[in-house]
Amino acid sequence: MKTKQSLAIWRVFVFLGVALLAGCGKKETTEEQPASAPAAATPIDPATAASVSGTVKFDGAAPKPAKIDMSQDPNCAGGNTAENIVVSGGHLENVFIYVKDGLGNRTFDVPKDAVTLAQSGCKYRPHVLGVMVGQTIKIVNGDPTTHNIHPTPKDNREWNESQAPQAPPLEKTFAREEVLLPVKCNQHPWMRMFVSVVKSPFYAVSGSDGKFEIKGLPPGDYTIAFVHEKLGEQDQKVTLAAKDSKTVDVTFKPGS
Repeated sequence: MKTKQSLAIWRVFVFLGVALLAGCGKKETTEEQPASAPAAATPIDPATAASVSGTVKFDGAAPKPAKIDMSQDPNCAGGNTAENIVVSGGHLENVFIYVKDGLGNRTFDVPKDAVTLAQSGCKYRPHVLGVMVGQTIKIVNGDPTTHNIHPTPKDNREWNESQAPQAPPLEKTFAREEVLLPVKCNQHPWMRMFVSVVKSPFYAVSGSDGKFEIKGLPPGDYTIAFVHEKLGEQDQKVTLAAKDSKTVDVTFKPGS
């Protein structure tokens, strides 16, 4: 009897051990994948496609960019200034613009091409990056020093990974929509940028001239959001007819 009981207990422990090892061997990939498989993309008739373009302006005295001291790492040569508010000739750079509302239940294919986030001169380039949910971001270290890439999202999985000089690119994706997701470098505290993850290809980032353009939209009524890391968000309504081309300009003010 005792032998049978001992054998039964031994079998239970063996089963639990195998189950535990199997669980430990699983890759934690669920957080990196969309919650559900995407539906087939809704086609857009190119013969009716419309566009929105415009200029993002800054009303007021442009703040003087703060100088950044990079002397803690001798490999970080050259000058560097903060990019939280970049104004040139009354135009505001690094504003993320996207279609916030109006696309309904439309779905879109995830681009096969990766977008590149470079580390050069101990700065992230670009400072604001747009990407679709599930699209690959290729992270490249072009500096002679190690960087430590650390996104701190609210709705996506947080990760923290070092990248040595001339190391192979890191390839990452984000599974959920999240606008202005902060990314920092734990090695160089001044390094900071933002990734905006959206569900459609209809987005842009204002350039040094404040200009942007979003093309290929189907006719409809839309809310266009303009989002800046320090100056907040402005929304504009626009109605697009077939083959329409509308201009939407916005102006941000200090402290807005």
